Amino acid sequence: MGTLFTLGDEKEVLAKSRPLILDPLLGHPESSRHVTNLNLRGTIKELAQLDGGFVVSREGSFLSACRYLDAVAAQVNVPLGLGSRHIAAANMSAVTKAVGIVVSESSVVRLFCHGRLVGEIIPEVWMMDHAAHLRGTVKREQVGELTILTPNLRPAPIAE
Repeated sequence: MGTLFTLGDEKEVLAKSRPLILDPLLGHPESSRHVTNLNLRGTIKELAQLDGGFVVSREGSFLSACRYLDAVAAQVNVPLGLGSRHIAAANMSAVTKAVGIVVSESSVVRLFCHGRLVGEIIPEVWMMDHAAHLRGTVKREQVGELTILTPNLRPAPIAE
């Protein structure tokens, strides 16, 4: 199962999305919807099996679940092979100040900002079989059993 999160610019994301079902997070206290609440993990895993995305505030509170993201941005360029969640995350990040976070069924996490893929977190076990979708020069970091790929924004050294 995969899922999509938007992080930040929650008012705009909520305005540019709509619930697919009655929101299961509505009415619960903020303390029980905050990312630091250990009891929330199971709830999010269960809700991730349903369609739609999550809206998370910049403070880390889950505001809404099971949302259809209506944002359309004609200029997003999502690499071939990535699906509708990735397109929705890229589009929403292009038309708001939110970051789109997509967790694929393969456990690969992709980050979108300003309509572009800006990072991939790949479990080491998958790294051998999966090509990264980031284009251009990529910075590769190992953190435990994770490989983190981000665009290398440093200019190449100039040879004299």
